[in-house]
Amino acid sequence: MKNPIHAAQATIAAACLALTGIASAAPTIGQTYFEQNCASCHTVDSKMSSRAGPGLYNVIGRRAAGVPGFNYTDAMTKAGAAGKTWTREELDLFLRDPNKNVPGTAMPIGVADTARRAAVIDYLATQSGKAAAPANVASAKVAGTGDSAAWTADKPGDLHHIKVSGLVAPFGTESAGNGPKLAARPDGAMPAVPKGFKVGIYADGLGKPRLPLRAPNGDIFLSEAAKGQITVLQANGGDKAGTVSVFATGLSRPYGMALWPSASKPTHLYVANVNSVVRFPYTVGDLKAKGEPEVVIEKISDTSGGHVTRTIAFSNDGKTMFLSVGSATNYASKIGPTPPQPLAQWEAKYGVGAAWGEETERAAVLAFDPDGRNRRPYANGLRNCVGMIVHPTTNDLFCSVNERDELGDNLPPDYITRVKKDGFYGWPWYYIGANEDPRLKGIRPDLKNKVLVPDTLIQSHSAPLGMVVYHAPKGAKHAFPKAYEGDIFLALHGSWNRGIRTGYKVVRVMMKNGVPTGQYQDFMTGMVLSDRDVWGRPAAVEVAADGALLVVDDGGGVVWRITPQA
Repeated sequence: MKNPIHAAQATIAAACLALTGIASAAPTIGQTYFEQNCASCHTVDSKMSSRAGPGLYNVIGRRAAGVPGFNYTDAMTKAGAAGKTWTREELDLFLRDPNKNVPGTAMPIGVADTARRAAVIDYLATQSGKAAAPANVASAKVAGTGDSAAWTADKPGDLHHIKVSGLVAPFGTESAGNGPKLAARPDGAMPAVPKGFKVGIYADGLGKPRLPLRAPNGDIFLSEAAKGQITVLQANGGDKAGTVSVFATGLSRPYGMALWPSASKPTHLYVANVNSVVRFPYTVGDLKAKGEPEVVIEKISDTSGGHVTRTIAFSNDGKTMFLSVGSATNYASKIGPTPPQPLAQWEAKYGVGAAWGEETERAAVLAFDPDGRNRRPYANGLRNCVGMIVHPTTNDLFCSVNERDELGDNLPPDYITRVKKDGFYGWPWYYIGANEDPRLKGIRPDLKNKVLVPDTLIQSHSAPLGMVVYHAPKGAKHAFPKAYEGDIFLALHGSWNRGIRTGYKVVRVMMKNGVPTGQYQDFMTGMVLSDRDVWGRPAAVEVAADGALLVVDDGGGVVWRITPQA
């Protein structure tokens, strides 16, 4: 017998669709929403392997955790074992608030809008087909693989130098769907760090924190996109955080944060939502926002799906606000060969190499005045600049970039680079210099010799996120050795589009006089249990007021603290 509450919810959803005048067009609207907001993790094509999330063809009527070979969380596996089946009503409940419906699921954010949620469910109901074979995952062969990028080869101190001349050909391996299964941290397990350092827990039980920001008094702000809030870890001068406070809530997938007009004497905390930028009045020591946020940028772009992390940074003089906006898709396969205006006119407005259609002002860094005015392009072709910082001494803008998927296990490399004004870094037509994406062959030959080569190439599919230049604060009692001063620490969140897992670690990007050398070194490793199971995922790093390196682990809900041993 149908649950009357579920039936009522479905009726309300249908009524909302009718009231908005989109009931008859629901599959089309649902498909658009799915492609813009869900397709970076899920496929509905039965001929393709899973991505970071399971394939959703045949989902209506399927038992939870029902895709063979996919690394579901224990929470979802238990739900399936208990008989949970994806009816329309169950999907409606789950998509409204995934973590409430299945506590512990890896699904980060739901679809809050009733009409859109119903439209997505209508679309999924039309997607069916014979399931493909499980993804090509080489977990059984990991031990004898000889793959230097495999998680089994990771150890602190290992040095890497990936060169453009060594790039492999596209499609050298089958495209894998090898999303991780997040496991509980084994009793007593700790990350591995280099000899001469020790690691401890600064704060735990935090949910899914993403990006940290240090206040002048040592407090640490954390953005929590899934909860729509900013949290503060109060500094107390010890090796563990003090009180944990909610600074602000009711935000829309907040990610990037910055203090202004300077990190030492700020008056405002800026927060980048998924499609707006807001700011709060801030006095050093505040643990709760003093009022409602002021809107600085009302709308970032016409599309907000795909990559949803927005990062902000200010120039050292405080006069320019930079905003990174990741791409809406993997490689802009549907935007067509020409922009809606003559090419010269388009690029005069949006910059050299700017994409169009759903990718307008995406895969880009934009620049603004601090009040949100004087909007202008700064650089293009950066598929997903998740980590963005301004170097504290050179004033160079840096990005860590997640490159495109589905070209093979080792192509193209992710990277970290200085970002030049008016620079073009290739996406979607080229990668790592003048290497043309074969899926878009011949569309933009005029750009081939305009593509800038990044400074430091990172193993493909490592998913680089937050980073920081290591400078020990004045008087820091836990300062790192001088050899680390000026180097960049970078969090690698970890792969899904690789047959053998890679990433899930923190690396040290080697620098000389503020310029990357092209080399990077493993610094914190040990969070992978098998080619299926991981117990931690580094998302970002920050330097604490005492010189310790803080590592935000959104998989374990932990902030790790690394210090030199006495």
